[in-house]
This record gives sequence, structure tokens and C-alpha cells, in this order.
Amino acid sequence: MNRRGITALTRPAGLARAALALAFLGLAPAAGAEYPDRPLTIINPYATGSQTDAVARALADSFAQTLGQPVVVVNREGGSGVVGLRALMASAPDGHTLAFSPMVPLGIQPHLVRNTGLGPEAVAPICNVTENILGVMVRADSPWRTLPDLVAAARQRGLTFGSPGPNSAPAIGVARLAKAAGGEYIHAPFRSDAAALLEVKAGRLDFGAIVVASGVPMARAGETRLLATFSLRRHPEFPDVATAREQGIEAVELSAAGLFAPRDTPAPVLARLEAACQVALGSEGLRNVALRWAVLPEFLGRAAFGRRIAEDHESHGRVLRELGVEPQ
Repeated sequence: MNRRGITALTRPAGLARAALALAFLGLAPAAGAEYPDRPLTIINPYATGSQTDAVARALADSFAQTLGQPVVVVNREGGSGVVGLRALMASAPDGHTLAFSPMVPLGIQPHLVRNTGLGPEAVAPICNVTENILGVMVRADSPWRTLPDLVAAARQRGLTFGSPGPNSAPAIGVARLAKAAGGEYIHAPFRSDAAALLEVKAGRLDFGAIVVASGVPMARAGETRLLATFSLRRHPEFPDVATAREQGIEAVELSAAGLFAPRDTPAPVLARLEAACQVALGSEGLRNVALRWAVLPEFLGRAAFGRRIAEDHESHGRVLRELGVEPQ
């Protein structure tokens, strides 16, 4: 290198550019090794005491050990996750504010609500953490033993069902069921799976379309019964209950939850968070939460998770257009 080249590199601007380039290659500490330099916050965009809240707190405990900084969980519920994800968008892209959330505010809500600013490009994916298997649950004494039994009844009369909200992922699962197999389904939206299942248990609704994990306590108590899942796999809590596809009905509605950072968070910071996420999925704390809440840990790194988010957004846009849903 000539003298002029050396001189240019030793100027402050040259040093800054070199440090930034090296940091993004993972070869220097500039952005990554100093991180984190203060406590972290994980936003939970759903209710305190929910499954999402429990997993977020297990992640926080593991991250505190791995990253060496306190990690607190704050609840910013509302708008089916939109409020919390918009709070994340407004945060500094330095990796100190994160969000753990189902993909609903990124894959479904942008097709329902105008000007949310949300979508696959609105945030930086870090990792997929769990799959939230969705399914159909009836009262324990229901005459329907299989999903085709339920569909046959829905072809004779309209069946009432509850879900955690209009155009929620479980409700969209029922829409896919109707398209694939026919029948009439009358929707009663609730604020939670538990509220809908209480009505199923009381006999005021024919079935619930839910996150299966939410129905485990009632099923364990012999109050309800799972008929099918909308996943590509059976729920491990109900190994004898076939998926809708296995029962001959092409009604697949996948739901996953993961960790996100603000858009433009530096790559070295995202890489460190991705590694910490993988450690967390092997932690005893998260395993215990998974057992208690009957959720399925499922790690996907940044690239694969980003592809899943984009596919989820595109798929829900298509099905909602087919249902005639217009963003309001």
C-alpha cells in the first residue's frame, strides 16, 4: 500500500468505515462485541399470563445468562399484536429492544387493517421459537368423533364455533375447512381461546377453533376433546388425533411464533441474538414451559424464519382475498 493509501485509512472517517466493514464481516468488535451494554427488553404483544407471555419470560431468563445483561418482559397488548409490534418498530435498532410474537401481526393483520406499517419487511427476524398447532375442539360428550363427522353435520345445519377473534389464525383454519370440505360455520369471536372453550364446555357452541395448547387443561380434565389439527403434524399431547389432512380434508393453517428486532439492527447483533435464541431452545426453562403449556419448540434461524414470514404473509393475503376481506 502506498503512503497516501495508509494516510487515508488512518483518518477518522477511514477508520470508521473500516471498523464498520469488519464488524459486518464478524471480524472486529465494533458493533457486536460491545453488545449488549445495558439491559434488554422483550415486548410481549399479548396478555400477561398467556402462552406467549410464558415463552417470552423463558427466553428472557436464558438470554440474561447467555448475554450477561438483565432482560425484562413488558406487555404491550392490543390489536392482535399490532400495538406491540409497532412499539418494536419505533425502538432504536440496536438490539436492546426485541419482541416475541406469533406471526399474526405480520402475516394477517396487514391484510385486515390499513396503514399498520407491518409486514415481512417491517422488522428483522431473529429466530422461530415455537409452532402453535391449531385445531378443532368439541365438548367431551359430542357425538362427532372425527373431523369428517363434524363436516357432515355442518352440511345439514350451520354449526356455531368460537375462536380468539375475527380472521384470527384458528378462524382462518375453519375458513380453509369450509373451502375444502363444505358445510356452514357460524363464527362467534372471543378475546381468547379460553373464553371460547368455556362456551363449548357449556354447550352453547358446537366447537372451538383454537391454539391446541390452550385447550390442553380442559382436555386433560375430560371436559373437551380434540377432533383434528390444522398443522402438518399431530400435537404430541394428542398423538392419536390425526391432522385434518390425514383425515382426508386439505385444511392446513400453520401458526408459529418467534423473536424479532427492529429493522436495520446491525447484522453482528442479529447473529449474536440468533445464537442466544438457539441456546434458549435447549434450556431447561424453555423445555419446562413447553411441557406446561403443551407448545412445540421449533428453532429456525434468521434466513429460514424470514422465508416463513414472507410465505405466511402471502398465503394469508390470498385466502383473505378469496374470503372477500378488505382492509379497513
